Amino acid sequence: MEDIMTPKQIVTELDRYIIGQHDAKVAVAIALRNRYRRSKLTPELREEITPKNIIMKGPTGVGKTEIARRLAKIVHAPFVKVEATKFTEVGYVGRDVESMIRDLVDDAIRLVRDEKYKEVMPKATDIAEKKLLEILLPIRKKGDTGNKSDAELREELLSDIRNGHLDGIQIEVDVPQQPKSISVGGPGNQPGNTIDLGSIFGNMMPKQTKRRKLSVKQALDMLKDQEAGKLVDEDSITSDALKRAEEDGVIFLDEIDKVAGKSGRDHGPDVSREGVQRDLLPIVEGSTVQTKYGSIRTDFILFIAAGAFHISKMEDLVPELQGRFPIHVDLQPLTEDDFVRILKEPDNAVIKQYQELLKVDGVTLSFNDEAIREIAKASYLANAETENIGARRLHAVMENLLKDILFESDDGTTKNVEITKEYVDAHLASTLQNTNLRKYII
Repeated sequence: MEDIMTPKQIVTELDRYIIGQHDAKVAVAIALRNRYRRSKLTPELREEITPKNIIMKGPTGVGKTEIARRLAKIVHAPFVKVEATKFTEVGYVGRDVESMIRDLVDDAIRLVRDEKYKEVMPKATDIAEKKLLEILLPIRKKGDTGNKSDAELREELLSDIRNGHLDGIQIEVDVPQQPKSISVGGPGNQPGNTIDLGSIFGNMMPKQTKRRKLSVKQALDMLKDQEAGKLVDEDSITSDALKRAEEDGVIFLDEIDKVAGKSGRDHGPDVSREGVQRDLLPIVEGSTVQTKYGSIRTDFILFIAAGAFHISKMEDLVPELQGRFPIHVDLQPLTEDDFVRILKEPDNAVIKQYQELLKVDGVTLSFNDEAIREIAKASYLANAETENIGARRLHAVMENLLKDILFESDDGTTKNVEITKEYVDAHLASTLQNTNLRKYII
């Protein structure tokens, strides 16, 4: 593992996108840094140290998933988000718990392949441009009236290709035909764990091509991908990806509270909830899972579980599973001040998103501080009076507030629109009134 940021730097990076929830950020930052610390130890000691898995408790929309997702992006780690409710106990119809490990390996393969392709892309681009030159040269020769040499025409063509002057021109190119996918069940005969016979037998047969019309830009992109694929070693991608998934993988297990429940309280189909926990246990504790790319150990994967726990409690999880999540973090409900900050401060702030969207239609959108406070207040009250959906409430409020502007902004005129407190009051009055009335309806 390459050098990563310190815990303080990680928290600072998370602060760019997530408002508040400092305790949760600190917990994940320490877990991430501990991985780097472990990588610097001797192999013998490294085997003894496993990740300290985290369980987050908090209402929906307060940043649980976003913290885990941003954490994985910081170190370019394989990451999957799964819902515990998608899994069923062995013997029931549904996904088995090992499928999340296979999903993690698929994500690791994609990450490593992208990295390998980027490494060889300069060389692949050079080869692709030369091949494209050979296709375009006869066409350029026919239209040349100045009797230029082949070398001059090649140099002229190469410059035009690199500057995008020929992007829209249509040419005929031989495109490789992909073998048809024929999948059969692999180890365990589970979805996602299959063997593709089409690709196996396709590699034994001569490559088939089909002549197609493509633009120069499309042809260049296709040729670059083809050449990059020839330059990278698929075996090294697989081995590196399996190692990356084992050592750096992050699995976010959402809705863990939905499979919690004390025995004797379950009835009907929900009786499998404790069974799901028992199936999760060996995966979280550490086991070997078979995938179509090879076997992978789960001992050093970081598991971050999350749930609202408004009906069940953490103590309702089976004791063995509780023991595998030693770090408990409580996330706080969002306040009105938090909504103000969410609207303004993050790099992907909601207000910034709408400003950029409307800028496409020539509308310059601005909000004064009083308007932002009123939007935050409306969102907070809507959460308090109805279902608390956290920061997701802002999207509903903003769509309702800006509906007229979004609908009428494509008339071709450039305009400046300032959102004031009066504008917010006028456009959200009916929404707030309906929200307040709901508490009186039985």
